[in-house]
Amino acid sequence: MARTFVVEADGGSRGNPGPAGYGAVVLDPETGGTLAEAAEYIGTATNNVAEYRGLLAGLRAAHALDPDADVRVRMDSKLVVEQMSGRWKIKHPDMRPLAAEARSVFPPGRVTYEWIPRERNKHADRLANEAMDAGRAGRQWEARDSRAELDAGGPARSAAARAADAAAEAAEAGPDTGTKAPPAGWAPADLGTPTTLVLLRHGETALTPQKRFSGSGGSDPELSDAGHRQAEAVAAALAARGTVQAVVSSPLKRCRQTAETVAARLGLDVRIDEGLRETDFGAWEGLTFAEVQEHYPEDLAAWLGSAKAAPTGGESFAAVARRVALSRDKLLARYAGRTVLLVTHVTPVKTLVRLALGAPPEALFRMELSAASLSAVAYYADGNASVRLVNETAHLR
Repeated sequence: MARTFVVEADGGSRGNPGPAGYGAVVLDPETGGTLAEAAEYIGTATNNVAEYRGLLAGLRAAHALDPDADVRVRMDSKLVVEQMSGRWKIKHPDMRPLAAEARSVFPPGRVTYEWIPRERNKHADRLANEAMDAGRAGRQWEARDSRAELDAGGPARSAAARAADAAAEAAEAGPDTGTKAPPAGWAPADLGTPTTLVLLRHGETALTPQKRFSGSGGSDPELSDAGHRQAEAVAAALAARGTVQAVVSSPLKRCRQTAETVAARLGLDVRIDEGLRETDFGAWEGLTFAEVQEHYPEDLAAWLGSAKAAPTGGESFAAVARRVALSRDKLLARYAGRTVLLVTHVTPVKTLVRLALGAPPEALFRMELSAASLSAVAYYADGNASVRLVNETAHLR
């Protein structure tokens, strides 16, 4: 009876096209254990080319283990799965030879393809990112340096990998002194890769430099020319960092335009989340602070004194915090262990930072948040959060 292997593969490009790499892993379908890993930095390429290169590497690794095996390929690329299954045509000239080469590794009928969500393809995704990180450092990926399986939460390592790890640890430890080194960092144990929310305030609109209240109940303004330039600048900066794996946006136009600019540069889609919209400022929409103070002095005093107070016909900060926290929790579940860009507004960004710090509601009035600025919060498996960045604007200078 022929052996069966599972191949999981992925590829990515930081720029699309841009610096690219792939990763692939061969798994035992019974135990989930890793039998082989492959990864490589391939220079400048598109996401799709990198994904095909990952598929090819995974098939070759499986073939090296047993050329008579049956192989189940699992990838989060709908394009590659549908094309290799014969349901979609391969139109791009760069992918046709790669697809033909992949089909030649095993005899026809020995390989099947299945699409899986990205969160179930973490191991190959981590390998691809390790390869791209190595390329950025001017070297190629090496298996001995990989943490991909551990970061992805793999159920078991191969016997060879475990033996190599044990030998390396023994050599590094030296004679047993009878004491244990303290764990690194503050956590009592390795909590795995955190889920990181990168928080981007949208670019400027015509109302931004005038410092007018602009929430979700107003005119829904577009980005100004300056705002479009800011969106391009932050897109270039995030592409250079190469860490963002998904983009989620407020439904308001200024955020969607900013998100679409960034996502196009990263080769990603934009997902809309209603909970990320700005506060509804009701009757204050379009007014300056001085104008609100003149026309609604009692409302303004109450609003400044309590998170439960709302502008006339608008929304309180307490209500905003509830819906933002709900969206946060849904996003953390959906994108566990990944880095996600949230394109949103002043109040949601400040709220997420405030909640991560455990700060009181009045902290919202003590934070500066510039247009097109970046902030970041990492969330760990034990429920703790770590604020990594607030109001970073170096990309705009």
